[in-house]
Amino acid sequence: MLNKLTDFLSSIIPPASVENRPEHTLQLATAVLLIEVMQSDADSTDEEQATVLKILKERFDLTDAEVMQLTELGHHTAKGANDFHQFTSLINRELELAEKVCIIEYLWQVAYADSRISAHENHLMRKMADLLYIPHGDYIAAKIRARPAGLK
Repeated sequence: MLNKLTDFLSSIIPPASVENRPEHTLQLATAVLLIEVMQSDADSTDEEQATVLKILKERFDLTDAEVMQLTELGHHTAKGANDFHQFTSLINRELELAEKVCIIEYLWQVAYADSRISAHENHLMRKMADLLYIPHGDYIAAKIRARPAGLK
C-alpha cells in the first residue's frame, strides 16, 4: 500500500525533475507535523482532521484525491519516525523564516480545531517552534492569528 502511495505522489511530482523534489518532501514534512499535532492529545477529532486536509489542500494547491493520498502517506511516515528532526531540518533548509512561521500558524490551527488546547498540544507546539528556530514573538503572533474568534 505504501508503494502505491509513493507511486501516486511520484505521478504528481515527476521524479526526473530535481527542482520539484524539495517541494514533494516539504509537502510530506508539513503533513507529518500537522498529523503529529492532530494526534498529540488523546482525542483526534473530525474537526482536526478536516483542518489538516484543508491546510494541505490550500497550502500546496492539491486536489482532494492528492490531499487524501498525502495525508495517508503522512500517517505512515509519522508512525515510522523516531523524532521530528528529519522533518524540521528539511523545513529549516528549504524555507525562510516567514514561511516557517506560516507552518507554525497552520499547526496552531490544527491544535485549535477542537476549541481547546491540551497540555500535550501546547508542549508539542513549543517543541516544534524551537526545532524550526521560530523566535518567541513570532511564535506568539502565529498562535494569536490562528486562534478562532470567540475562543479565549
